Amino acid sequence: MRKIHFIAMGGAAMHNLALAMNENPDYKVSGSDDEFFEPSKSRLAAKGLLPDKTGWDPSRITPDIYAVIVGMHATNDNPELIKAKELGLKIYSFPEYLYERTRSKTRVVVGGSHGKTTTTAMILYVLKKVGIEADYMVGAQIEGFENMVHLSKTSRIAVFEGDEYLASPMDPRPKFHLYKPHIAILTGIAWDHINVFPTFENYVSQFKRFTDLIEPQGRFIYYDQDPELANIASHVRKDIVTFPYHTPEHKVENGQTFIKLRNEYIPLQIFGEHNLQNLNAARLACHALGITDTQFYHAISDFTGATNRLEKIGNTDTAVAYKDFAHSPSKLRATVHAVRNQYPDKRVVACMELHTFSSLTADFLPQYAHCMDEADVAIVYYNPEVIAHKRLKEIQPEDVKKAFANDKVKVFTDTQLLKQELESLSYDNSVLLMMSSGNFSGINVKEYAMELITKH
Repeated sequence: MRKIHFIAMGGAAMHNLALAMNENPDYKVSGSDDEFFEPSKSRLAAKGLLPDKTGWDPSRITPDIYAVIVGMHATNDNPELIKAKELGLKIYSFPEYLYERTRSKTRVVVGGSHGKTTTTAMILYVLKKVGIEADYMVGAQIEGFENMVHLSKTSRIAVFEGDEYLASPMDPRPKFHLYKPHIAILTGIAWDHINVFPTFENYVSQFKRFTDLIEPQGRFIYYDQDPELANIASHVRKDIVTFPYHTPEHKVENGQTFIKLRNEYIPLQIFGEHNLQNLNAARLACHALGITDTQFYHAISDFTGATNRLEKIGNTDTAVAYKDFAHSPSKLRATVHAVRNQYPDKRVVACMELHTFSSLTADFLPQYAHCMDEADVAIVYYNPEVIAHKRLKEIQPEDVKKAFANDKVKVFTDTQLLKQELESLSYDNSVLLMMSSGNFSGINVKEYAMELITKH
């Protein structure tokens, strides 16, 4: 039995990998972190993987450990990491380990500034429905999948969401540079992670490098309306076959989207042009894996989306509420546009939280110009304490309002005042859209959204 130890095990991806490996009797899993949050805390505890105490303890690192997997949350001076180096143990970042376990498999990697989670989820959903086993790593929970990570001895395919953020404290390469795909997808490029990629040009170069790392005779699937991707595609190696895609033919009737397949229209549970583009990318990837378009469209018809990606919370006779992970400008604009198009006769109430390093950086804020113009009510929240915690330059509400370039935008920095504003609104004939990668400083978004739309 091989012992595997996880340093910084509490993260979303890390704890899912730990759970996946714990299912294999060939491995004995242990781990540590300085803090565990839900749902990882309960999920690890249920499988007996939650350590007896939080914090770092070098005595956990012993010579009989087969490998140590280090999460991004760990730092170079982590005492467990130092001990592992002293003992000469095998040390992997999360993406390094996934690559090692899937070297002999056909790897599908989905990258891009937006849409990669949904596109990955779509591919996995279809593969499962048509009975094809796959290893995977995806950044959100998918209906019908217990974990966000799965590794198997018998599968011949691996499908990974390809994050461009750094691999580990010891490895400054973007995660998706380590996967070396046979089938690569890029959904779009919009500047993000400015703490790591200080210029747009530097950010774009990471995606160019990703295509350089495609395996020989590989395939590159890309959104052809993105000028940066079109330029990258025109310069890929000659052995790589390119597959451009765009928004497929579709129609919207009575609040439902239908996609055209030859002479028929197939009803979908998802909506929005960005989701239809993601669907087209997933279709091309599945086709490369031997799935026909007919199989794909009929399998995807009941796909409801990944958790927190335009996730429908609930509805009444006159109102509907959605939760979305949208926080970057491109995601925010696409999500508001999708809801506006899907519900042209309803009032759109859009509330978003600035929560990430980039979104709370003064120099980055102008990227949000006009992102919420299609909303009837536009509300932006941020917590000044988060800015201080991230050691960023202070920003003022008037700076945020100016950056969004929309007089309708109201900016709040206090959760109670935000709630007062939301509770003062009528939600009759409205769509409520709550968007954040956080939780508005302690709001249970799903419960609160349902309270709002059902109170009238």
